[in-house]
Amino acid sequence: MSDAEPQGNPGDILNWPMLKIVYRTDEKHIAALLPPGLSPGSEPLVTLTVYNFPVQNEPELGLVMNVAASYDGIEGDYALGYAIDQEQAVYISREHWGQPKYLADIRYFRLMDQVEAIVTHKGYSFVEFKGAVSQTDEPGEVFETNEWWIKSARAVSMQPGEFDLPPQVVRVYAKYRTAFRQTLKGKLVLRESPWDPLAQTLPMLEQVDAYLWWPEFLDRQITVAGSLDAESFWPFADTIGGTRFPGLQGGPK
Repeated sequence: MSDAEPQGNPGDILNWPMLKIVYRTDEKHIAALLPPGLSPGSEPLVTLTVYNFPVQNEPELGLVMNVAASYDGIEGDYALGYAIDQEQAVYISREHWGQPKYLADIRYFRLMDQVEAIVTHKGYSFVEFKGAVSQTDEPGEVFETNEWWIKSARAVSMQPGEFDLPPQVVRVYAKYRTAFRQTLKGKLVLRESPWDPLAQTLPMLEQVDAYLWWPEFLDRQITVAGSLDAESFWPFADTIGGTRFPGLQGGPK
């Protein structure tokens, strides 16, 4: 990793860093959200990633909500939702890969050393972060990640327990090198929302980390890793909007 700050054309959104916020919750909360076949990771961590990145050659502001989870003995993160502001990417992402994208309003910017992000959906601002750069970090090693999505389709017959496409586990493997990283000193606030029940289902015990991250993308592969038992998955097929938050357990009606 170079210790030089990212360079590029002024105003180019490729220069925008990802805002990464990690907090600890209780393992039981993560377990309650995971469909049978996935299990909580080695640490009960929630990772929130706010980004502005070109998707289909136009800006996409988004929030990724991940929980540490393993599948088939492989550690990774289970995606609960991608709250984004670009409509054309929502439906194709869900249909093609099972990526849980849905529409929301994202406010994310940096002014000098101050960083702010607010995510709002259906009138509820359910995630807010305000902070400031406290240090520029040392170079890091190349690392790999795995993210789990679920692709499925319930039967058009509307018969309980039946699928036209039984649940498939989609593995998103990626390899990165950190091009630049800055630690932030700031506070994450989670607010209750019936549409994005992050605060209710994954309450924060402690904030673990917050930083700005400029990744160098080395590899990315999206594949079907396996399948889940359809009968066991059935209660998890009903979700809130395009998220993977369960819709039958207290979601909006």
